[in-house]
Amino acid sequence: MAPLVPEGMVGAQWNGDARPPVFGMGESMIYDVKYGMFNVGTARMEIVGLDTLRGRRVWHTKLEIKGGIPGYRVHDVLESWIDVETFNSLRHRQETVEGKRERIKTYEIYPERGVYRENGKPERPTVEHPLDEGAFIYFVRNQPLEIGRTYDFNRYFIPDRNPVTVIAHRREELTVPAGTFQTIVVKPIIKSKGVFSKNGRAELWFTDDDRRLMVRMETHVIFGTISLQLKEFSAGSRIR
Repeated sequence: MAPLVPEGMVGAQWNGDARPPVFGMGESMIYDVKYGMFNVGTARMEIVGLDTLRGRRVWHTKLEIKGGIPGYRVHDVLESWIDVETFNSLRHRQETVEGKRERIKTYEIYPERGVYRENGKPERPTVEHPLDEGAFIYFVRNQPLEIGRTYDFNRYFIPDRNPVTVIAHRREELTVPAGTFQTIVVKPIIKSKGVFSKNGRAELWFTDDDRRLMVRMETHVIFGTISLQLKEFSAGSRIR
């Protein structure tokens, strides 16, 4: 295995010296959700807009997956509010409906005080530069990944679930409904439940260009393997 990323990069902030975001206002990606050869739903990943939260400009991002098979429905939503300047998560919302299980969680994250709060519960410590599951997708899109490298990031907002491991696994030409793309295949692992857990064995296919569009995502769920395959996308406009 290649050596881990240097410690200085693990805690790196999003600042003026970093490369500008590869995404922008209005970016939207729509996916077919497939179970084997069958279409079983739709998904959408988008920049909802630029908001203001606690006096900070934030990206509001959303990943929504709807689908399932007869007798087992899935409706998962990940929303993130990400500080434009520091790329720290300030709020995270999870809505999960899988079969008969339903769960909604909202996290308020305060990087300046080093704490977070879940659904109004008592505050708990967080890391210096926190990210949540949804924010990590956008964070990884902006990293200069080298094939064969394994990267550890101590940025997940719940400290005992760090490090988040990101493996830049291989390059691959991939055809999806939106077209044929040269891609980088990435394996993310977070010590938590959900699509990026170790048991989920998720893989993400990003375009191997300066857009880093997520053209495919594959993960394992209770009834088998599902994949999101890009059907259409709208490019966003960069903010200044």
